Amino acid sequence: MMRGSRRILVWGAALLAVLLMLAMATAYLLLRRSLPTLEGDAALPGLSAPARVDRDALGMVTITAANRDDAVRALGYVHAQERFFEMDLMRRTAAGELSALFGPAAVETDKRRRVHRMRQRIRDHLDSFTQDQRDAVEAYVAGVNSGLAALDTRPWPYLLVRQAPQPWTVEDVALTGFAMYFDLQDAGNTDELALWQARPHLPPPLWALVTHDGSQWDAPIMGSARGDAHLPGPDALDLRQLAYPATPLATAGSGDVPALGSNNFAVSGSMSTTGSALVADDMHLGLRVPNIWFRARLRYPDGEAPGGQVDATGFTLPGLPAIVVGSNGHVAWGFTNSYGDWLDWQEMPACGDDTPAADCPPVRHVTERIEVAGGEPVDLDIEETDWGPILHRGADGRRMALRWVAHQPGALTIGLMDFVRADSVPSALAIADRSAIPAQNLLLGDSAGQVAWRLLGPLPLRAADCRASPVAAGPPGMLDPPDACPPWGLGVSRGVSVVAPEGGRLWTANNRVADGELLARIGDGGYVLGARARQIRDGLRARNRFDEQALLDIQLDDRSLLMERWWTLLQAEARRGQAQPALEQIAAAAGEWSGHADVDSVAYRLVRGWRQHVHERIADGLTGPARAALGEDFIMPRLPQLEGVAWPLVEQQPAHLLPPRFDSWQALFEDAAVQLRDELAPLGPLSERRWGERNTARICHPLQRALPSFAGRWLCMPATPLPGDSHMPRVQSPDMGASERMVVSPGHEDRGIAHMPGGQSGHLLSPFWGAGHEDWVEGRPTPFLPGPTRYSMTLEPTR
Repeated sequence: MMRGSRRILVWGAALLAVLLMLAMATAYLLLRRSLPTLEGDAALPGLSAPARVDRDALGMVTITAANRDDAVRALGYVHAQERFFEMDLMRRTAAGELSALFGPAAVETDKRRRVHRMRQRIRDHLDSFTQDQRDAVEAYVAGVNSGLAALDTRPWPYLLVRQAPQPWTVEDVALTGFAMYFDLQDAGNTDELALWQARPHLPPPLWALVTHDGSQWDAPIMGSARGDAHLPGPDALDLRQLAYPATPLATAGSGDVPALGSNNFAVSGSMSTTGSALVADDMHLGLRVPNIWFRARLRYPDGEAPGGQVDATGFTLPGLPAIVVGSNGHVAWGFTNSYGDWLDWQEMPACGDDTPAADCPPVRHVTERIEVAGGEPVDLDIEETDWGPILHRGADGRRMALRWVAHQPGALTIGLMDFVRADSVPSALAIADRSAIPAQNLLLGDSAGQVAWRLLGPLPLRAADCRASPVAAGPPGMLDPPDACPPWGLGVSRGVSVVAPEGGRLWTANNRVADGELLARIGDGGYVLGARARQIRDGLRARNRFDEQALLDIQLDDRSLLMERWWTLLQAEARRGQAQPALEQIAAAAGEWSGHADVDSVAYRLVRGWRQHVHERIADGLTGPARAALGEDFIMPRLPQLEGVAWPLVEQQPAHLLPPRFDSWQALFEDAAVQLRDELAPLGPLSERRWGERNTARICHPLQRALPSFAGRWLCMPATPLPGDSHMPRVQSPDMGASERMVVSPGHEDRGIAHMPGGQSGHLLSPFWGAGHEDWVEGRPTPFLPGPTRYSMTLEPTR
């Protein structure tokens, strides 16, 4: 009997193993069938002539075509075959349509996006997006749908979510661009709302500290550093005399979360080894597999291009028919995000039954239906006003309507396509005049050696008597009424520029770049601390001759100049001889200061963590009166310039500005050290807590979390310790950092350098899955131009 039972178990196990192998073989075959076509001939309807698609060892694509429409049609074909699922996520994210793919889990996310009604806004003003390039956009869309249809089966992620991909449309091209608005600007205008709510509860001297707009680290292109805050005396402000909440704020925000943005910098031809300008660009975004960008070279005859030929190389965004950053042999261009003021709140008067109609701004109710995979549709009621949608209701019934650049006609155009036609800095600036994207710091350099900075993006045209935001100068908590401050439209950012700067150097790093009248036009939407920009600026000023490697060295600079003084402060406070056991332990473990955020540095990790917790306690003290008054309605704003207030506080240690929770500044320092020590204690000895242990790559495919852990690892890049951090040129966190690096001199692209993490292909069986990622991790120079062809495909027109 036992022998028979054993035989049954053996046969059962064998059968289970066979079934498992069959399941794995089936999954593998399905994956193989969704691989892009790399070689041979393929039909592409609509082409006027054959187009060639070459790929190098990294999967970088070179498209050679008969004209622009053919080139973008072929680009759409390649984008769809390599990246359609990621393109789909972009359009659905912007439109608030993720639930139709992922089910009920995405409904709340969709509600936050759908309230902006982006798809409908695009439909209403599609001509303002396509301008005179509708034919090229439609050629790209047709190429996308042909590339998708040419796959033997749907892209593999759709097999996991059990959905079918939907065709691409011209609207979806625009939605891809609007997805970047959501990435780069705060669609909820949270900080401005938080400050507006807090302002009535903070006396003017305290308000001035909370909103201090700079520090000694400022490094604008125009103007001077604001400097650190001047601390008010006890007669003007005493935190001990103000209301204060009974419990501390769990996290008070210190501006140390890496900002989505970028670095770019350039030197004129007089300082480059080529005689042409040198342009460096690295865009800091969330990192994933595959990368958000797709590397491509486009080559085709074009009567509007210099010499009648386009030959442009750079980084495309799948979903858009354009090279977003790159070089065309005549001009190189790159972007960083501008943290200007692109959104405004307006309070809508409370209207009851007895309120005269003339005093009530009209409110229109719009119903948006959210389709839900595996569930019932959800209807979302949206209140629209002439100012914008109502996105916030206070506990007292006040309603706040949002005005956002992205809502307005003309917020986005496809003009970016024309940068490949530029022959000089002046012609690129003219193209920028008819282009609209989320506001960016555009940096240009040309083969004649000229460099320029320009704000590229639409500007709010606010009425002259209107304050730029509810937190501008004026009575605390007061807003201009709607009749005094009418809804604004958009204007072109022409003239917000610096061309041929004295000294031949330009730099931006999400910091304040301008002052005076130009700053008034741009506004302040929360510029990041200037430490990173200053380090870049000083690196450029340190020499008068540059090649591509010199600019890459600046991009990879992980020196922590900001933290050095905090290390000195930590050591000095630990030597005071008072009973501060946690502070002394942290200081002892951080005794060897390398000056870098390198992966082996214990000191950097400990000093950074201690500073963060000191900042949190200072921010809690500065905002405490507002939190005491607002209670659960309090929203903690980001305070990106807090360093300019925190440093004079910890240097001078005034008793009247000490957060009331503490008896002394030494008690505050010790409390911050206790928190850090206790956080790290489960990991082991403090002396072994290296920066790389915390800053380890977590760069994965969007569906990685949907799989069991053993399988999910296949969808991630290696968990490599990474150097760098937020306040230095080499911006890096586990899943955010340089989504690309580019250093190029127009006309000398063969000497250029490029990096891209996460790889070129979205298919885990592709030879290009993760290709180039290790070079990005190690900072090894790799060519900007494509290498030797490994795979070649010809796209043939159908007759």
